[in-house]
Amino acid sequence: MERGVDQGSFDRWGSGDPVSPVIISVPHAGREYPPALLAALRVPVAALVGLEDRYVDAVACGARGVETMLVQRRGRAWIDLNRAEQERDPRVDEGACAGRPVPPSPRLRSGLGLVPRRVSGAGDLWRGRFTGAAIEERIAVDHRPYHAALQGLLRAARAKFGVAVLLDLHSMPPLAVGEPQVVIGDRFGRSAGARFVARLEAAVMAAGVSCGRNRPYAGGDITERHGRPSLRIHAIQIELDRSLYLDDRLDLPGPGLGATAALVRRLIDVLADEAGAGAGPIAIAAE
Repeated sequence: MERGVDQGSFDRWGSGDPVSPVIISVPHAGREYPPALLAALRVPVAALVGLEDRYVDAVACGARGVETMLVQRRGRAWIDLNRAEQERDPRVDEGACAGRPVPPSPRLRSGLGLVPRRVSGAGDLWRGRFTGAAIEERIAVDHRPYHAALQGLLRAARAKFGVAVLLDLHSMPPLAVGEPQVVIGDRFGRSAGARFVARLEAAVMAAGVSCGRNRPYAGGDITERHGRPSLRIHAIQIELDRSLYLDDRLDLPGPGLGATAALVRRLIDVLADEAGAGAGPIAIAAE
């Protein structure tokens, strides 16, 4: 079986020279926790599972064909790749207020900034604040390399195929009865062309799975940063209900894993098909 190529704190699956216009990102499934993180915890390490997109990397690996894919190995509690560098929480980060102040986002106010402060059901995570230097190191070693790799792959795919599509794969706790089991996020139309989202919605519903768009998850920094529809780089976040592929305790891969991977495979295929339908010459402006 093919193995991912170690890129530091994340793995790259597939070629560094993309063979498909679809690039897959799995930023929140990491289950590695560095010693410095464990030493700083005020709660049991098991509490961090609440921040994980639990085993959605297993879905992604089951769905992936030839596409290039990035999978973060370090836990989201260490640093959240789906938050902007500026979303630093002064309650956990001594360097958060250095330089020009940034208005807090709703996510930051809720404790889910660049370094999460709290997790549902466990409360505050840390014994004290981290130094600004420690957070800067995480940004330099973990956050920026992932985004640089993703940007490079998307630009390479666009250069080769005329268009690139990022599928940013996440999972969510089950929503209320009657709410969707798959949520497609395109930053309310800003990060991807409507034709791609329409194809995804149709594919999800054809599989007999309920589908929603942008609520309650519209996408985060990854789709916001990398989606450039005017330049033929589209970025779409997919949230999967964990009950689709985990066991009854929502802890380990369950009997639905194969079917969920097959659904994601179908989503990849329709994105590639739509990318081919819309490909063509383009003059790329400076970015």
